[in-house]
Amino acid sequence: MSFQRTLLALTAVVVLVWAQGCDRTINLADDGMSSGPVSCAECHDSSDLITGKATQWAESAHGSGEAYGRGTSSSCAGCHSGSAFVEMVAAGLDPGSVAEGDPDPTRQDCRTCHMIHETYTGEDFALRTEDPVTFYADATVTFDGGMGNLCVNCHQPRRFIPDAVGGVISGISSHWGPHHGPQSAMLLGVGGGPGVSGMPSGHYGAALNTCVTCHMGEGANHTFEPDEDTCQQCHPSATDFDYMGVQTEVDSLGTVLGDLLVTAGLIDVNTEDGHPIVSSAPEDQAIALWNWLYVMHEDQSHGVHNPDYARALLEDGIARMGPMP
Repeated sequence: MSFQRTLLALTAVVVLVWAQGCDRTINLADDGMSSGPVSCAECHDSSDLITGKATQWAESAHGSGEAYGRGTSSSCAGCHSGSAFVEMVAAGLDPGSVAEGDPDPTRQDCRTCHMIHETYTGEDFALRTEDPVTFYADATVTFDGGMGNLCVNCHQPRRFIPDAVGGVISGISSHWGPHHGPQSAMLLGVGGGPGVSGMPSGHYGAALNTCVTCHMGEGANHTFEPDEDTCQQCHPSATDFDYMGVQTEVDSLGTVLGDLLVTAGLIDVNTEDGHPIVSSAPEDQAIALWNWLYVMHEDQSHGVHNPDYARALLEDGIARMGPMP
């Protein structure tokens, strides 16, 4: 259905519902839409069913961040614009296959993740997709984590590290690395530099709905910020996210490797985002840089997503750089 026909159909719904009362069955078949119950009160009732979630969402990075502005670019639209994400999923595309940018990008809002105002029933709260996700950086890798699969459509690496040519890895830029959302790869224990074999973490295998289980909890927290209460369901003795000192250890290793990269002239000590300042580097240094970017700037869990793999990547990077001078 064209946008104009959809708009006319929805306008007709609004007028009829206003004129005839909210709890009415309205036949929309003539406009190409399925018939069914149209009940505003089914969702818009006196509870905080919607308003509470909307308030939480507004505090989240999806609700308050400015990354959606990148949605005007074809290479970014599928994930950075909520409306483009809807079209991408409907077309069965991956983010690398989106051909055009979104001229009017939106944040990742309710409609991005849910089927809002598509059936006008409680089914509108269904997730757009829960299908397993095959990585577009490596088609041999598939993530299957229940409801978390929705998140992984975007929270996956855009690339894996390239091979060295003549002992040198080229093509390094300010956007180098797995790119901003590799949390799913970290959970699976893949995506780092060669020489480190990873395994899926307990957070992948034991959490039924992976991302959703830990970041939303039983109350469907739409800030997407995990809390200690959720952690304690599996780790009763946890008092914060630094369970068994994982975050302290990973951050310490990251500091050591970061200092080595600064000394080698690969990153600028004054660059908080860690962007590289070289276009090529010897293979060992480039791998160390990749591992550091992956763990310290892209995954952003400070090791929580996969403690063993995060530690191993940083330790391998330090070994490749050699001892501190």
